Amino acid sequence: MIVRDRVYTIDDVWRLSQQPEHEADRHYLIDGELFVTMSPGELHGTLASEIARLMGNFVVEHNLGRVTVETGYHPADSRETLLLPDVAFRGKTRAPGPARVGFVPAMPDLAVEVLSPSNTMPELRRKVRVYLRHGAALVWLVNPEEKTVEVWRKITDDELTSETVGADGVLNGEPVLPGFTLALDSLFSRA
Repeated sequence: MIVRDRVYTIDDVWRLSQQPEHEADRHYLIDGELFVTMSPGELHGTLASEIARLMGNFVVEHNLGRVTVETGYHPADSRETLLLPDVAFRGKTRAPGPARVGFVPAMPDLAVEVLSPSNTMPELRRKVRVYLRHGAALVWLVNPEEKTVEVWRKITDDELTSETVGADGVLNGEPVLPGFTLALDSLFSRA
């Protein structure tokens, strides 16, 4: 659902998230437009947590940075865009020091979005453009129904590229997470 009666900022979203009547809502912004989605279901949560677990184990083992789940990220130069990737990775150079209490003023290096009944692939692809336009290097769109993942990268400021990896394929974290791979048959069989 879109709520559009004014231009919203991350401060508005922070205030909404602190109100008990909105505790089950997830709010995000694209260019001041406020979106409200439901909490995800079990399949969505299982896939996201499994990706976060595998990625997190790899990141900790190699001391590469930080993995987060459903954390708010916004461009440092914009308070009108805030995305909540299901799973995200930021390298050590972009995630120095302890984790912050509020939203992260940067886009992740790698963002993972899992399709759920409350959103559509065109909505997720819109988020892809926002992630990549504002600093992400890699975005994975996980489609549980089709058991595929769209892998998105930025070629130039105006050009993005994507490839679809099937259920028997392997995701590769290059260049963001060198050496990290994720076999999709194993991922989808755990869901």
